[in-house]
Amino acid sequence: MIKHKDHFHGSDLEKIEEIYGIKKEEIVSFSANVNPLGVSPLLKHTLSDQIDAITSYPDREYTSLRRCIAAYCGTETENVIVGNGSTELISLFIQVEHPKKALVIGPTYSEYEREIALGGGTTLYYPLREADDFKLNVEDFLSHLNESIDLLVICNPNNPTSSSIPRSDMRHILDVCKQYDIYVMVDETYVEFADNMAELTAVPLTNYYNNIVILRGTSKFFAAPGLRLGYAVTGNRDLIKSINTRKNPWTINSLAVIAGETMFTDSAYIKETKSLISSERARLCKLFNKNPDFKVYDPSANFVLVRILREDLTSQDLFDRAIRQKMMIRDCSTFPFLDNKYIRLCFMKPEDNDRLIRCLFH
Repeated sequence: MIKHKDHFHGSDLEKIEEIYGIKKEEIVSFSANVNPLGVSPLLKHTLSDQIDAITSYPDREYTSLRRCIAAYCGTETENVIVGNGSTELISLFIQVEHPKKALVIGPTYSEYEREIALGGGTTLYYPLREADDFKLNVEDFLSHLNESIDLLVICNPNNPTSSSIPRSDMRHILDVCKQYDIYVMVDETYVEFADNMAELTAVPLTNYYNNIVILRGTSKFFAAPGLRLGYAVTGNRDLIKSINTRKNPWTINSLAVIAGETMFTDSAYIKETKSLISSERARLCKLFNKNPDFKVYDPSANFVLVRILREDLTSQDLFDRAIRQKMMIRDCSTFPFLDNKYIRLCFMKPEDNDRLIRCLFH
């Protein structure tokens, strides 16, 4: 098990307030990876209009919500499970599958390892290599799979590297996992931000493989982390039945149901988000590529991993510099396989991005 160092999470603004003496409301968080547009106006209007929904229980089956999610993802309603954030679904899935040994492609989100450990399992890591620009070497990776592994966890696009695995490679991985009876959990939290989302998402593979479950949420793309609305897609009906048996009834509240039914059909907001992230991603990467002090790794998500090439500068130095100017970036020295030469930042509104660039390039 890899030891994870303490760090400031994107939601830890209270800690920052205490240590640096800066009001949390004044901090622009480039660390939380949340859509800079904030909650859509349509969603705000709809929720305020339907506040009386909290006077009644939601449908236990969440049929209408699941139908909306299925249409949004391009799958069948029966293939969709909803939960109190994707973290609840990760937990339920781990409880059902109960893996003794899991393989995780890292560096990545630490919650997977925590849940596996809580279930009594052991986590092994397959490290993405800087020499490969943190892109997965599929052939080498496949050679590390064997019958001793019960579960494979893939974040796609990956956090913090922002690298991604195309569906053609994912199919190859699933074929080999099928041979070894390995279940595959794919976290697609950031896939909606990708320019080539149609080539990345593994949802179509759920029609052909019963050893895959795909997790998504509404925290990042729809800027609603407090809503706690997550969902999973799988073609494995036995798995769905097992998870639904373990789930508490009404894990999603009435307002979150209305929010989900609104946001997944909010085409104007979805289009505006994709356009903003796409243009700012291209613009910022171009600026970083011109600066000899930094190296950026080709990002698919709404954030980029940056390597500091200057010997006299560390990730902590840049974190401090930015936070004193009321901007919070992620010091990546806390991730497995990364050191104090890596930072991660998400793409915000152009004026905020310009301010951060001026700060980092100082």
